[in-house]
Amino acid sequence: MKVVNQKVVKVDAMALLTGKPVYTEDLMPKECLVVKILRSPHAYAKIKSINKQIALKVPGIEAIYTYEDVPQTRFTLAGQTYPEPSPYDRLILDEYVRYVGDPVAIIAGTSEKAVDKALRIIKVEYEKMEPVLDMEKSIDHSSVIHPEDNYSLNFDIGNEVKRNICSSGHFEHGDIEAAWSESDVIVEETYHTKANAQAMMEPFKTYTYLDHQNRLTVVSSTQIPFHLRHILSRALEMPKSKVRIIKPRIGGGFGAKQTAASEMFAAFVTMKTGKPAGIVFTREECFRASNSRHEMKIKVKIGSDKEGNIKGIQIYTLSNAGAYGEHASTTIGLVAHKTMPLYNKAKAYLFDYDVVYTNTMGGGAFRGYGATQGTFAVESTVNQLAEKLGMDPVELRLKNIGEVGEIMPAYYGEELKSTKLKECLEKGRELIGWEEKYPSKEVSKDKVRSVGVAMTMQGSALANLDVSAVEMRLNDDGFYTLMIGATDMGTGCDTILAQIAAEVLDCNVERIIVPGVDTDYSPFDPGSYASRTTYLTGMSVIKASEMLRDKMLVAAATFLQVSKDDITFDGYLFETIDGDKVLTLDQLGAQQVVGGECDYISVTTAHTSQSSPPPFMAGFVELELDKQTGKIELIDYVGVVDCGTVINKNLARIQAEGGIAQGIGMAMYEDVRYNAQGKMMNNNFMQYKIPTRLDVGNIRVDFESSYEPTGPFGAKSIGEVVINTPSPAIAHAVYNASNVYVTSLPITPEKVLMGMLNQ
Repeated sequence: MKVVNQKVVKVDAMALLTGKPVYTEDLMPKECLVVKILRSPHAYAKIKSINKQIALKVPGIEAIYTYEDVPQTRFTLAGQTYPEPSPYDRLILDEYVRYVGDPVAIIAGTSEKAVDKALRIIKVEYEKMEPVLDMEKSIDHSSVIHPEDNYSLNFDIGNEVKRNICSSGHFEHGDIEAAWSESDVIVEETYHTKANAQAMMEPFKTYTYLDHQNRLTVVSSTQIPFHLRHILSRALEMPKSKVRIIKPRIGGGFGAKQTAASEMFAAFVTMKTGKPAGIVFTREECFRASNSRHEMKIKVKIGSDKEGNIKGIQIYTLSNAGAYGEHASTTIGLVAHKTMPLYNKAKAYLFDYDVVYTNTMGGGAFRGYGATQGTFAVESTVNQLAEKLGMDPVELRLKNIGEVGEIMPAYYGEELKSTKLKECLEKGRELIGWEEKYPSKEVSKDKVRSVGVAMTMQGSALANLDVSAVEMRLNDDGFYTLMIGATDMGTGCDTILAQIAAEVLDCNVERIIVPGVDTDYSPFDPGSYASRTTYLTGMSVIKASEMLRDKMLVAAATFLQVSKDDITFDGYLFETIDGDKVLTLDQLGAQQVVGGECDYISVTTAHTSQSSPPPFMAGFVELELDKQTGKIELIDYVGVVDCGTVINKNLARIQAEGGIAQGIGMAMYEDVRYNAQGKMMNNNFMQYKIPTRLDVGNIRVDFESSYEPTGPFGAKSIGEVVINTPSPAIAHAVYNASNVYVTSLPITPEKVLMGMLNQ
């Protein structure tokens, strides 16, 4: 291949390096009204009164809106395909506030100074209620978090809202009791993963205005332009045809911007005033008034015979939805369905779960989307099982993984069509020096070096649900326009999709122009989430490129007055087989816009997939542990990934390195904490710790490429799978160094030291 599987530079690299104004805030006009939100200081309360009269007299204040001013149609902020599985449990502003940071009033003014002053002057009287801050006490708590009558669902998700149950469910395959009876060794453990902030560089930002047709135009840093249009349409009670979404460059999202955190506030102000409005979340608001990874408690039970043949896996998960149910009912399934299928030789699986409401900030999407939490629990249990069996944990995994052609009952009954997980484990074992270093070695009186292992899988798009459309056209001087609705949030999907098109059309990437997403012009695409863009939109691009190529051959044959079968195309030159007649791509492009027999050459197509092929990864870590302090220093991290055919070697490597670094943050540093009143205590980068480059040690990435027959050029996804292995691998290495299994994240020196002291 000439373009695919190469190290192609990102198409927007120079714009980013030279600081071109490409982000939402760069594009905000000066006359925008400044919009800010007055937020609740209480975890659970009913608003008795709001006195805004004095605040309205502040010079420059345009308007102040409360729950009495907004539409009363409930909606969800989750960016998901309609009909959304998330409950309709929100209003733009509500009479009830359900967590510290919930919006109370919208203030709009001509200057930030005026709005800040008005925020201080507004007086609110609350009737405080008992908050539910512990998810284990939520079910049947005396405080019902959503007592409203107009709460609604699109379909059954196991919801019992008056019991504070957002979602619940059950899955089983095989006879789990028979599996236990056949097991010589059974390990059972409970794990606790905490809420994590996505911590993207660019905060939530939106500006809105009415165009010349009085349509609402929303310019926003969002992963979900088309879903956002639907969300705003419902929340504002207006037709979708009156809403236009424009997505500029995004400064990171990691799932946070799959939830519409800021858009409805500016949009509401514009619809009420008719004026442009802009909102920029502070860093504190990003932490405490948006969304986070779901906190979970996961109980895992795994049994095997003496030879290490795993017989059964059972999981029960309690997940904290927070105050609202965005993504709560969909995140939870990945805890089991993206972990249990790794051990496809097992005879039985059982999965039960409850997702509960509490008075904390709502959980949302975060890279890994539930599989990350599940991987920590399941892989940690497998490592404990290996210890009890007296078996090398790598060998235990190799003994139980699935093979091509097998049906995966715990993965929705899908057939495994591609995998190099065995090779990933073997290469990772070699690269880390497993044979020489496992389990640990003393390097001094107080310090021990040890290694740990974990493996994981994810998915590629949502099977039988997602649809990605693509439009392509040949322009007048021989370059192509590739219109997509997929959202590049820094991952480089604009570049990757251009590479795929260039490979089919036999040209270089520079000839492919990929405009930004605009819902008025771009073809439909759900957005950037669920590891879907390369796999699903990539297949649409292949279809469109092949159709366009065929149309160009027909047009060139017409122009040259020969049969289509008598000409060839090398990416630039159309030439008859006998070599007598030639036509350049530039000439064909020009010919189609000057009249004649040639039509304007463009195509539109779409793709959906009946499967969601899993990418795989093996993660190996080497660390050094100080037995006197419990301090952990990462020495080396090896990740070996099977994402099918690697489309762009540079971008795939960066995706993997970044995901591993984020996983290390979850494993060792990140921990959203609330005080007894429900206030988030670490709502800024001074208190909320994420790893720096100095904290992650040496990260090495390699690839073992399988060929996925349903993907573009054999590709699968890579975006999410790379975050999952650090937590269980680091926990395993800590155990090998200290004999302490840390079962709650983050793995801190204090937990390790206390574990050693209590032995």
